[in-house]
Amino acid sequence: MKVAATACLSILLLSVPAHAISRYNVTGMTCEGARQTIRSEGAVILRYPSKNVAGMTLYDRYVRNSRHCDPGEYAEWNYVPTKNNPRCPVLACEPISNLNNRLFIPNHSL
Repeated sequence: MKVAATACLSILLLSVPAHAISRYNVTGMTCEGARQTIRSEGAVILRYPSKNVAGMTLYDRYVRNSRHCDPGEYAEWNYVPTKNNPRCPVLACEPISNLNNRLFIPNHSL
């Protein structure tokens, strides 16, 4: 009976939802403001308008470093359009399979 109770408790603890993640419209932020927000929160969702499709909003999850990625992922440089920089450098999680047999996983950090 104790084994079943322990198993149920373990399943419940594993199914607890993750912490909420903040969302920001990055086109109203400066590049450094967006980067500082990512640094302070660890991971955020940044939204911005598509250049190719009018009225479409694009978004992704951006992180401080690889510790904020899921297992099997690492943080790699990406770019978002901000108020003062159309190519603001930030980090986004990528699958390790994208490394194409490189020997080391990059250890980037904002």
